[in-house]
Amino acid sequence: MECTTNKPGVQCKFMGKNGCKYLGGTCFEIVEQCKGCARVENYDTGNFCSVYPHPAMKWRKSICNFATHVKKEVPKDESGRKINPLKAAKRASRGH
Repeated sequence: MECTTNKPGVQCKFMGKNGCKYLGGTCFEIVEQCKGCARVENYDTGNFCSVYPHPAMKWRKSICNFATHVKKEVPKDESGRKINPLKAAKRASRGH
C-alpha cells in the first residue's frame, strides 16, 4: 500500500487499511549515524531509511546491520592474522 503519513506516494510494507501499522503510526527520521548511508531517501517531509522505520533503534546497541557506509573491524592478533571469535572465546574460557 502507499504511504500516507511521511512518504506520500511510496509503496510501504507497514501501511494497512487503517494507516501505518508501525509503532506510533509513522516512520521516524534518520539519526546522525545514518548520514552517508546509501539507504537514506530524501522526501519533502524529511530524510528516512528505505529499509527500517525506526533507525535510532538499529543504532542503539551497535552498528546498524543495514548501514552501507560503516564497516565492522575484524579483530587481529599481534601477528596481523584474523582471529576467529568463536575460538578466541573458547580459549578465554579455558584461561589460555
